[in-house]
Amino acid sequence: MPIANEGKALEIEVDGVRYERLPVRTRLVGADDDLSEVVTTAVHDDLRDGDLVFVTEKIVAITQGRAYPLDDIRPRRLAHLLSRYVTRTPAGIGLGMPETMEMALRECGTPRILIAAAVAAVTKRFGRGGDFYRIAGSRARGIDGPTSGTIPPFDRQVVLVPERPREVAAQLKGELGRSVEVAVVDINDLGGNILGSTLDRAEEARLVRILADNPLGQGRQSTPIGLVRRVS
Repeated sequence: MPIANEGKALEIEVDGVRYERLPVRTRLVGADDDLSEVVTTAVHDDLRDGDLVFVTEKIVAITQGRAYPLDDIRPRRLAHLLSRYVTRTPAGIGLGMPETMEMALRECGTPRILIAAAVAAVTKRFGRGGDFYRIAGSRARGIDGPTSGTIPPFDRQVVLVPERPREVAAQLKGELGRSVEVAVVDINDLGGNILGSTLDRAEEARLVRILADNPLGQGRQSTPIGLVRRVS
């Protein structure tokens, strides 16, 4: 039975409509697990026709083998240098450590990261922020660094953005065998976005608002899956 995470409400009103956001707990998931089996098993007893199933980008990436232990990452000197200038936020460490910056260089290419860093260095002087990630792109922005609130062993791993999230959403929808929609989401306590879904753009924008306060929680809640259900 889904229950609210601490400090998070089960219901929210968006555009005059009330929705339930139901966190679904799972066992610890690793690279050897099949995402479809994990999701279908987790939601089986609670899923209704008309629900929307949302899964975090992190659980998708982990099952795709895109989580890397810190000890396996050897940051180059450039990664050490660039990571010193990254602003850390309450949502996570981002690229503010050599290991996550190293993975950004690998994912996005050194030229793109250098251009992003150079532009951001200039525009920050004029009080403008966010240019680094705008230029570096979503693959850099979505890199998830280790934090103390994360469940082991992922508190010592760097997780990259998942591959083909729209295809993942479509596959999950087909395998759930119900009249439901599916979204792969990147949601934290500062906001979020939809990486891939079976929704149209307007519905994706509405879903971001429905999940704006991050009902899954930010740390050890072990709820990487959730249901959205219209109640009125």
